[in-house]
Amino acid sequence: MAEPIAAATVANLRDLGGTPLADGGRVRPGLVFRSGQLDRLDPTADDRFTALGIRTILDLRTDPERAAHPDRAPDGVRLLTADALADKLAEFGVAPAAAQLKEVLADPVRAERELGGGKAEALFEETYRALVSTASAQTAYRTLLLELAAPDAGPLLFHCTAGKDRTGWGASVILALLGADDATIEAEYLSVNTAVRAAFAPLIEGFTAQGGNPDVALAVIGVVPGYLHAAQDEVATRYGSVEKYVREGLGVPDEAVAVLQKRLTSTG
Repeated sequence: MAEPIAAATVANLRDLGGTPLADGGRVRPGLVFRSGQLDRLDPTADDRFTALGIRTILDLRTDPERAAHPDRAPDGVRLLTADALADKLAEFGVAPAAAQLKEVLADPVRAERELGGGKAEALFEETYRALVSTASAQTAYRTLLLELAAPDAGPLLFHCTAGKDRTGWGASVILALLGADDATIEAEYLSVNTAVRAAFAPLIEGFTAQGGNPDVALAVIGVVPGYLHAAQDEVATRYGSVEKYVREGLGVPDEAVAVLQKRLTSTG
């Protein structure tokens, strides 16, 4: 699994480096990081973050999320945006639950009506399928992979709000391309639950204190295998394999994939 980094001002910060690959190699450390939003980042007070030497940040959030909680990128760091859920937002006129965690848990009665009885899980599975099928998501993940394969690429961090859904799918695609097996990919995907629940503990506690259903809160705040499987099934149905999804769905050339694989893996 990715190595957690106990940064002072960034939640759910992880280095994908060290993740084992099926051929016996590992993901090379210090090159690709994932996290939650960077609205509280303070590079002057966060030595652990500064020491990473991150040169590019890719923000996968929606425009309303960025407006409400803009990233605080360090001086000299490229800040790129690629809204993975733009098409989903345009289709329904409202952001999916994955893009408004605090809002959906603000009213326990509304949350139970709209998300109880398995509805939250179904909505998240639908969102994950959209992360594979919609044009905005394909653009976002194409940007992520091409940035990692760029000749002058330095350490890159990608994130959404909590660093679990849009970011989780991005990490899963990267690990699949690098040769991680399904069990490793799922373990990495689920490993963020502890950090995410800690980061959102006050929200969960406030929600349940008002009578909110804790199962609904955990379905919204955490991740479960079914969410990841929904995206993987969408890939299998539409493309047959992750490699074809990347090549045909995302439009990433084989040459870029080869560069990415060479750059991000180490033997032994």
